[in-house]
Amino acid sequence: MTKHGSSLDQRTFQRLSRLYIIALSTIAISVIISQILIRKHLNDQQNDSTVINIAGRQRMLSQKLTKEILSISIENNQEERLTLKNRLKKTLQLWESSHHALQEGSDSLGLPGNNSDVILAMFKDINLSFNAINEAASSIIKKNENISNGSTLVFADELSIIQKNEGVFLLQMDQIVNQFDLEAEEKVAWLRNLEMLLMAITLLLLLGEFLFIFWPTAKTVKNSLSELLEAEKKAKKMAFDADVLSEAKEKSIKELRALSLAIDETLLFARIAPNGIVMHMGNKFSRLFKFSKFNTNVLFSEVLSIHEKEQTIIDDIVSQHKKTGWQGEVKATTKDAVAVWLEMAIIPFSPTNDKSELLIIASDITSKKEGLIEIERLTKASFEERMSQQKTISSKIIENQEKEQNRIAKDVHDGIGQMLTGLKYNLESIDIKDVDKTAVKIEHLKELTSNIIKGVRTATFNLTPPELSDYGIVPAMTKLTQELSKLTGKDIVLYNKTDFADRLDSLAEINIYRIVQEAINNAIKYADSKHIIVSLTHSKKILSIVIDDDGKGFDPTKIKNVKNGEGGMGMTFMNERIKYIDGRLFLNSEKGKGTRVTLNIPLVFST
Repeated sequence: MTKHGSSLDQRTFQRLSRLYIIALSTIAISVIISQILIRKHLNDQQNDSTVINIAGRQRMLSQKLTKEILSISIENNQEERLTLKNRLKKTLQLWESSHHALQEGSDSLGLPGNNSDVILAMFKDINLSFNAINEAASSIIKKNENISNGSTLVFADELSIIQKNEGVFLLQMDQIVNQFDLEAEEKVAWLRNLEMLLMAITLLLLLGEFLFIFWPTAKTVKNSLSELLEAEKKAKKMAFDADVLSEAKEKSIKELRALSLAIDETLLFARIAPNGIVMHMGNKFSRLFKFSKFNTNVLFSEVLSIHEKEQTIIDDIVSQHKKTGWQGEVKATTKDAVAVWLEMAIIPFSPTNDKSELLIIASDITSKKEGLIEIERLTKASFEERMSQQKTISSKIIENQEKEQNRIAKDVHDGIGQMLTGLKYNLESIDIKDVDKTAVKIEHLKELTSNIIKGVRTATFNLTPPELSDYGIVPAMTKLTQELSKLTGKDIVLYNKTDFADRLDSLAEINIYRIVQEAINNAIKYADSKHIIVSLTHSKKILSIVIDDDGKGFDPTKIKNVKNGEGGMGMTFMNERIKYIDGRLFLNSEKGKGTRVTLNIPLVFST
């Protein structure tokens, strides 16, 4: 100990730690600052090649522009001229956007736009030629768009302007490209100077750390060694006090024996040899597995279980982890054939240098394990029940899809098909020489054609309307109510009370449309209603749609149990669709008082 009361090693290492932290921090800060400056300059350099490439490309584009204009001026074919016009239009747009991007910058093209005053002045000069060529090319495009078939175009003035300014533009663009290249080389030279400066600063920092940190540290270490030699002399004197430590050791042994007794009575504790032979087993362990302490040369696995399979598992655990230790769950069986689960730890222990043992510490977790097994059983049963229910619903969905396909095929074959056949025969029977009969048959054919058109519209109406994908859910529902009202003769009206007109996610729109369609069809087919009202309101987060009818109503409880295929599948499909879009569906109905279907859908707008 030093006169200040702290150890020599602690005092020395604290000081050394501070010095090394200062030294390393200084170097790290210098390196970080160097990297930041260099990376910042390199990031600026990355854009230079892009700028030069695009600036050079402007020369090519201007020549391509001139070539395409000349091609249009000599082309007489109208279709070929339109093709050349479209190609010229694209070239002009690219030439114009690149020209502005070189001056103002563009994220999409990777142009920073931070040009020097010299380049800005060059662009100011070249803009005169650029604007002249741009206006002439735009005029040629406009003339081609307004020309009619067979007309002759005259581009003499525009061609004269382009030929006059093209050479000037190419010469000035060469100067701009050269200036970009010159400035890029100046940046590289500046980077070289920066690297030399940073290297010089780093060397100066290293020299300063050697003079003010590492050299003083070496002196400190030398002094510390001298103090350690002095401390060695004091240690020799302390060796004479070993007898006191011996007495403390005897006392500790007594305390350990008392602790061992307490462990035997309170924990499942045992000591075994590396080969699995029991050396000692605590009282609580012995009582649980009815082990007699007078038994000798007994394997630990034979004490824990009467089953050979469980004994093999325990032997394998002891054999594989006798050097590294292990912790986990073990299944055991008492001599009374009672299953016991143990949370067990195996701890390697060496009481002497030439002897090794394994400490076994365990706790009885039988009740907890049985509870977990029961939970797993119940969870599995619930999952299987849900899967069975889902299979029933899926089979019903497939069955209804087949029925719908058969219905559509039957409608087309029996209705539209027969009417088309009749139309064919009537057309074949027309005798143009008999004017009177021909006129009568034509009138009949008109009526038959109208019926065919109506049949086609009726058969295809349940398919997804184009209004849904083109304009959204509100126009699609408007078309749905109007068409169904015409086809069925019932009074079907849509009220958009809050003027909702936003587009939603496409999946949400198709599912909302199908639910509303199903609700209206149910009211038409089963409710015997004359009036159906579809009301639509919305807030910031919820879209609400209500379908009311004045039909005969029904008992809602009779259609809720679809687990075993009872009741109609219409409500099942509606519920499945509303769950898919995270919405909620409410059904209210009484016999003789009509039906109300309410949909509440969270608003998720399309992107």
